[in-house]
Amino acid sequence: QLQLVESGGGLVQPGGSLTLSCAASGFTLDYYAVGWFRQAPGKDHEGVSCISKSDGLKVIADSVNGRFTTSIDNDNNTVYLQMTGLKPDDTGVYYCGADPGTCPLKTLEVWGQGTLVNVSS
Repeated sequence: QLQLVESGGGLVQPGGSLTLSCAASGFTLDYYAVGWFRQAPGKDHEGVSCISKSDGLKVIADSVNGRFTTSIDNDNNTVYLQMTGLKPDDTGVYYCGADPGTCPLKTLEVWGQGTLVNVSS
């Protein structure tokens, strides 16, 4: 079965850093685009980033550009979201999702349960 599992969330101070992991199993990330999405309390889902190594694409949302980036470790079949300069409004549940399409993602073949990021002092 196709599966993505996020990890790395937690409580972090404003201005701090976190790296989230999205581990894929049941498939390899070759020829998949992988995106990160988030949902803050009371808000709609928001696309954060997308990466497709086969297409040579990396897309970062304007709201986090310059602070967040995403990368792939093919040996570990894992996608990372590296976050710095975290702000309270970055708080939310972060999900990863993958699809054999390209960035930006319109549909997701598989997605994870999410990991909570709470940016608070």
